[in-house]
Amino acid sequence: MTDTSRIREIPYNYTSFSDREIFIRYLGEEGWRLHQELRSTRATGRSAKMLFEVLGDMWVVSRNPYLQDDLQEDHKRRRELLEALRHRLDQFETRARDNSKALQLLQLAREAVTRFGDCFERNNKLRDDVYQALERITRRDNIDFGGLARVSHATDATDWRIEMPFVVISPDRESEVAAIVSACIGSGLTIIPRGGGTGYTGSAVPIDSRAAIINTEKLERLSPVSHVSLPGVEGEVATVSCGAGVVTRRVSELAEQHGLAFAVDPTSQDASTIGGNVAMNAGGKKAVLWGTTLDNLASWRMVTPRGELLEVVRLNHNLGKIHEQPNVNFRLSWRDAADKTLLRTETLEIPGTAFRQTGLGKDVTDKFLSGLPGVQKEGCDGLITSATFILHHMPAHIRTICLEFFGNDLATAVPAIVELKEHVETLPGVSMSGLEHLDERYVKAVRYATKAARREHPKMVLIADIVSDDEAMVTAAADDIIRLANARDAEGFVAASPEARRRFWIDRARTAAISAHTNAFKINEDVVIPLERLADYSLGIERINIEQSIQNKLAIKDAVLEYLQGEMPELWHIAAYEESAENSAILEAKQQAAIDVVDEAGQRWRQILELLDQAATKHRSLLTRAEGELIRPNDSLIDMLLRRDLRHSYRSEIAARLDEIFSGQDMQPVRERLQKIHEEIRNERLFVALHMHAGDGN
Repeated sequence: MTDTSRIREIPYNYTSFSDREIFIRYLGEEGWRLHQELRSTRATGRSAKMLFEVLGDMWVVSRNPYLQDDLQEDHKRRRELLEALRHRLDQFETRARDNSKALQLLQLAREAVTRFGDCFERNNKLRDDVYQALERITRRDNIDFGGLARVSHATDATDWRIEMPFVVISPDRESEVAAIVSACIGSGLTIIPRGGGTGYTGSAVPIDSRAAIINTEKLERLSPVSHVSLPGVEGEVATVSCGAGVVTRRVSELAEQHGLAFAVDPTSQDASTIGGNVAMNAGGKKAVLWGTTLDNLASWRMVTPRGELLEVVRLNHNLGKIHEQPNVNFRLSWRDAADKTLLRTETLEIPGTAFRQTGLGKDVTDKFLSGLPGVQKEGCDGLITSATFILHHMPAHIRTICLEFFGNDLATAVPAIVELKEHVETLPGVSMSGLEHLDERYVKAVRYATKAARREHPKMVLIADIVSDDEAMVTAAADDIIRLANARDAEGFVAASPEARRRFWIDRARTAAISAHTNAFKINEDVVIPLERLADYSLGIERINIEQSIQNKLAIKDAVLEYLQGEMPELWHIAAYEESAENSAILEAKQQAAIDVVDEAGQRWRQILELLDQAATKHRSLLTRAEGELIRPNDSLIDMLLRRDLRHSYRSEIAARLDEIFSGQDMQPVRERLQKIHEEIRNERLFVALHMHAGDGN
């Protein structure tokens, strides 16, 4: 049966919005209800097509800012478009035949066209108002209503697109931001702060057509490394001050030039900016040692929704992870944006434990953070304009360890993540400054070059940096880690030189390649989980993959079975088989044998899917003799699948047997058709792949 909900009838609808969503957008829920009722009584047809054409013309303009710009400037073209839309609605009226529901729907459509036509003049007036409000604050070329600017600021790394922003504003200086915020609020615009646009939360995605994107990428002031006194901290501390638009990598490189380390190290560091790091509380591989952005901020500045300047200064900084400090203090100072007059101050005292959940490197569920402004708020309580970070002493000796885990039992491999981290914590004078994990799918996606002298790819790869000021201690620690890993069917390799260490880490930077491995697209999600639950989490993810794999293969079997039970023209048009009772019997026997093979395998795996959590010993009839011999005490069917002692292979169970049944040159068209069915449905499979920083819980 055809799924009509997936058929697009509205012209130009190549978006993620369904026809229903577009219909409701213009004509409301009432309009959709009327349309459905008319459809159910077959009272539409050509009329519905004309209505969809009207909606399609309005929709394509709303999704294309270049068309909008053209219509904004060309009154004649705009008038012609509106006349064409109204002409179609007039034709709709002539076909309505006094049908009351059709006439109600027509009235809603006329109102939508009127709103659509009026928006151009309203936009022109609002553009003029925004220009007048902003031109005294920032350069005119920093105020961009053009199609290119609006398209490039319509989404972030989520690729989630709802609305085009109304204007993109790119201030030259931090001092301009507060006045820009006030002007935008005064003009009735929603404000969205944006830096590199690398976020995966959708916080930089406009959901209102009257949105102003304030792009902070020009705020790229980067101070020299300075040793300064911090409030309540003994001695001087190495710090660096950054504008919100400074690219994260530049801060790391500056710190490295001085033999220091910048703790904020997200995967997106080549494109993400400091403002976004603060707003998102970014972490990274170094978080295992020095914590996330919040742990390393000495102070930051932001502009509030009231257009005031707010500076937040951390007092009595412990120069370490914030949750390890019993009480954490911040001084908040609000100033008038115009003359910098101090308006009010406040001191926050927050228990350190409030910033983390037990076992987690960070808690993304707590947006409030006890009222601490800016950090982890995703730009919802203000716009970050600059920040000052503490920098850390980088120990003299670093070893990068690559551990490759083989075997099929994730329950054996994954606990090594926590085990290795906890072991290093017991070693005096040695720290782990980075720990990253790649699962089997990422190993394949990045075309990982296995370091061990084995033919198979590893099922899991861990890459760790351990550091110490004592070379003998860091060397001994590396040896300890490799011995621990060897006990879990892993092989370890150590890199000491900068070049070798960089080669070890390069595969971690290629994690976006998972989309190439799946021949599809990639959706990133950050999750935060307790370290001691990593093994359970990994097994849970692999269970999802197993279920998806079985369901996908069952869908292939259903499609193959439908083909085999149908006319099979490729089989019956074989020139070598003359039409006769004998030859028909041969072909029918092949067809039935193939149906039996697919049906038997399909029934077996449907039962296995339904019984995943039941004891394997109770269902030996579903297993081959070889599989039955691999059952361990207390095994469920899912346990055997997770270990791969029970495997679901379409190729060996069905494809190979069908190739035997339909063997020979004459049967090649049949084999090709079966292969095509397999490939088409296999490409619809969902994969869940894991890579993680085992430090900030993310």
